[in-house]
Amino acid sequence: MHGNSPPDTYVYVTEEGVTRHYADGSVDALAWEDVVEVRVVGDSGEGVVGGKGTEILYVLLDRDGQGCVVPKSATDGAFLTRLRYLPDFDLDRLSAAVDAVRDSYVVVWRSPEPPSALPDLEYD
Repeated sequence: MHGNSPPDTYVYVTEEGVTRHYADGSVDALAWEDVVEVRVVGDSGEGVVGGKGTEILYVLLDRDGQGCVVPKSATDGAFLTRLRYLPDFDLDRLSAAVDAVRDSYVVVWRSPEPPSALPDLEYD
């Protein structure tokens, strides 16, 4: 049976979060409630499909700097629609960043809420 080969990456967007499955079996996942920063990254390197142009990546980060990297080519309307639910998210800023970024990154959104302080634990 000869069919199309599977893509190198799958991205799933749900109400709970975003998950990226890689061809090697590894997975990046992040719950929407944990997202504190959204970046647009441009990569003109060798990894760009066809070797020309700039690959655009969306990087979602949590408070610990862990995150999920989502290629623009793997996104659909559900991903952009879900980003709009982040407090004060600006789609125009996102679009401008996608048009301008080359071999660098632009932070397009940060959580307006300050990081939660760790609770003071008292020991008896």
